[in-house]
Amino acid sequence: MTTFRPASRGIAAASDTAWRRELRRRICHRFWLKAIGVSVFMWLFFSAYFQILRHPVHALHTMPLTALDHWIPFQPAWLAAYVSLWFYVGIAPGLMLHMRSALAYGAWAAALCAAGLGCFYFWPSAVPASTPVDLVSHPAFALLQGVDAAGNACPSLHVATALFAAFWIHRLLVQVGAPAALRVLNGLWFVAIAYSTVAIRQHVTLDVLAGALLGAAFAIPSLRHGRRG
Repeated sequence: MTTFRPASRGIAAASDTAWRRELRRRICHRFWLKAIGVSVFMWLFFSAYFQILRHPVHALHTMPLTALDHWIPFQPAWLAAYVSLWFYVGIAPGLMLHMRSALAYGAWAAALCAAGLGCFYFWPSAVPASTPVDLVSHPAFALLQGVDAAGNACPSLHVATALFAAFWIHRLLVQVGAPAALRVLNGLWFVAIAYSTVAIRQHVTLDVLAGALLGAAFAIPSLRHGRRG
């Protein structure tokens, strides 16, 4: 006996398979070249970042706390979300097929980082001293303070680069026809990264807001430029 399958079901299954296949194809396309490119970009950025962080040439400003900063407690469990940024920012270029698109994305991201570093150079800032972290209970924070000390606070480049990446990941997920659930997950991932910066005391609320404005200032025109291209 022949089993009847509604045509709509078959179309939905084919669509589901199509976006997964396209996503896999984009990830695998020139994977190592893109991975090396993102790694080199990060190395260049952190070289400049640490130079400015460790050798400020202007007076350091302490960022003020808001009511929200007092309300959000120190939550070391959010460290994982904070660190995940360094994987998150590689997703968008990892989903690109054309070298021209990847280079354009990198140019916009570099401009965003240069703007943030310019702020740090001319107006260095830091978060206020808070309750000391028990480094015995949370040894990962000792490493974090060595790698990403709580300086160069405003605007938060952690938030700025995360928002820039979030806009582009959303665009690319739409292009491959990914379901809405993945796009929602992308938005939640960004929110988790932004929240984590305050939860682990690397930034204050004003840093986050300034970082979001900086990220949007570069993400929106870059998307328009990408659409024209």
